Parts: sequence; C-alpha cells; structure tokens
Amino acid sequence: MGRRAFVVVLDACGMGALPDAPSYGDAGANTLVHLADAAGGLDLPTLQALGLGSIMPVQGMAPAAHPVLHGRLHALGAGKDSTAGHWELMGVVSSVPPPTYPRGFPSEVIERVSAAAGRNVICNKPYNGIDAIDDFGAEHLETGALIVYTSQDSVLQVAAHLEVVPAEELYEVCARVREEMSGEHAVGRVIARPFAGAPGAFARTEGRRDFALPPPTRSYLVELRAFGVPVHSVGKVGELFSGEGIEVKHPGATNARALAETTELIHSLGHGLVFTNLVETDQVYGHRHDVEGFHRALQEIDASVGEWMALLGPDDLLVLTADHGCDPTAPHTDHTREYVPLLAVFPGHDGARHDGPLADVGASALSWLTGAQAPELPGDPFL
Repeated sequence: MGRRAFVVVLDACGMGALPDAPSYGDAGANTLVHLADAAGGLDLPTLQALGLGSIMPVQGMAPAAHPVLHGRLHALGAGKDSTAGHWELMGVVSSVPPPTYPRGFPSEVIERVSAAAGRNVICNKPYNGIDAIDDFGAEHLETGALIVYTSQDSVLQVAAHLEVVPAEELYEVCARVREEMSGEHAVGRVIARPFAGAPGAFARTEGRRDFALPPPTRSYLVELRAFGVPVHSVGKVGELFSGEGIEVKHPGATNARALAETTELIHSLGHGLVFTNLVETDQVYGHRHDVEGFHRALQEIDASVGEWMALLGPDDLLVLTADHGCDPTAPHTDHTREYVPLLAVFPGHDGARHDGPLADVGASALSWLTGAQAPELPGDPFL
C-alpha cells in the first residue's frame, strides 16, 4: 500500500461570483447559496461536518465545530465550462478562451459538420439539450438530419436517435467533426448526445461522449504518470483530458455509477490518484434549474462521502471541489462564472482556511503522492 489521493468534482457547485463574472453575464451568481435559499436550507450532514458552511454562510449549513481544510478556489484563466475547470484543477490554464457561438454556428462550420457526417443539420442555435431533442426530434426521425446545438460554453453538441444513428456511428461522426473543428473554430468540446424513445417521450441515454481538445500544456496528471503513479479517472474526466495523463478510465455516466466506482476504488486501490466527476448536479439538475433534484443529488453525494470518511486511512487525501457554477436563480440556464468550494481531508489538517487558484488541487495531489513539486506549473500545495 502507498499513498492515495481522491479528487472529487461536484460538477457546477459554485460558491460565489468571481470578480469578472459580470463580463460573463453572471453578476451576483452563487450556486450553492442560492440553491440553499430556494430549497429552504440544505440538509447535508457530512458536508456540514467537514466545513461547507464554514466557507461562507449557507442556509441550513452551520459552521463546523471541527472543519477540515476549507476555502474557495478561483480560476486563473478564461471560461466557465467543465473543460476549463477540470484543466485548471490540474494546472492547465488557457490564456485565450475557446470560441463560443451565441447566435449559432456560421455556415462554414455547418458545412464542415454536414460533410463530416454525410447528413444535413437542423437546429443550429444555443439550446437546452432536453428541449433540443423535444423540439427537433420528430424532424430528425423524419429526415435523418442531425440535431446540432450549442450553449454559452465552447461546445458543439450533436444529438441523434439510436434508431436513426446508432451510438457507435454517432461517435465516429463526432470524432470526424472534432478533427474539423480546428483553428478559429477549435471549440472546447464536441459532444455526442444519443437519445431514444418516441415523440413526446424522448430521453437521452447514458451514452454521452465528449471529444475535447487535448490540454495545450503539461498537467499534474502527466507529472504524476512521469513518477509512475497510477491515475484513474471516473466519469467524463478522461474525455476532458483526451486521455492524457490517464492510465485507467472508469465510465461513471451517472452519479450512482460514479459514486459506486469511486467507492470501489477506495476499497481496492493500493496507490495512486482517482479523479472523479459527478455530473448530474450540472447535466441533469443545474441546467434545468431543478432545485429539488439538485438538492437530492447533493444528499446522495453526502451519504457517499460519509461512507468514504470511514474508509480513509492515514495515507489518504480526499479533496471535494467543483469546476464552475450553474446558479439555479440565474436568468439563463448555462454555467456561471464562480469560485468553487474546497474541502480537503488528510491527516494533520488543522481546519485552516485556504483560498487560492484551482491549480492548488493538482499541486497538492502531486506533493501528497510523490513529495515532489512542479514549479513550472501554476498552483501551490495546501498540505
């Protein structure tokens, strides 16, 4: 047995607007605080005991009597999507934001997509993913044209019904589209969105797949692999890094699966890093402003964290954090530019507060697992 580190991202659980949030249309955003207000208080006993309410006042979350290391982390670069957030946690900072398309994609992009797919394209506008298949699914079934849409983030999403475009074919299409989206149109992610069902009852499957740009610079994941440290990803993390620095990918398509896979790794992993994304607070509830569902998902996470606490040993580091916000009271349904919470459990922590860049997480994982530092990368260990 050796040292282990578990970094778990509660997707979209932001904790207060960053100073530049107004330029993103996110002035005053605060996902967890506004969620708590809308829910009449959060009921998360494990996260409360760890110190979530010690970071800042949150309805229903009293400050902890004995918090773990806690604080808020901020982005160094641009953007407010999952790619930017996860990259920054591991020391990759993009100085130039990837392109976004608030009025839909220009004709030259649509032509590239259509040529790569061998199919026509419909929709082509910023859209909520569920609404996109509800509003365009019947036309897609009739014509075979792909449903292509975007959001405030740098994404090109491609939705197709499994009876029209089987999942593997959709993945091949999105891989070709990913190759086409280069230069000025190098979007952060091309996302395959298979769905099933009949008109009026369409539902996305668990077959989502993200085709992200490779990180533009070296990450703490690559540093860890250079030391021979095993790196496991759970959920979409492996895809966000295009597999770079990842040894083993665990699919974790739903929170239930990702929580179970993380729990199994806590039981079985002898040494290494586990980097987990819990997607449903973002994908299923945040973008729909579903306060009850968001709170319920956090309660399920809270119960698992309580189980993990009983399994951690003296050689273990557990970091709970987020990648951005998705404020359920925002006037839009996209991500919000926010600080993210930090709760870090490790032997010898003194309950201190730590505020810093997201990259401190990767720096701390490297230091914990190898005793080394990477001074050329942003971030400093909080251990």
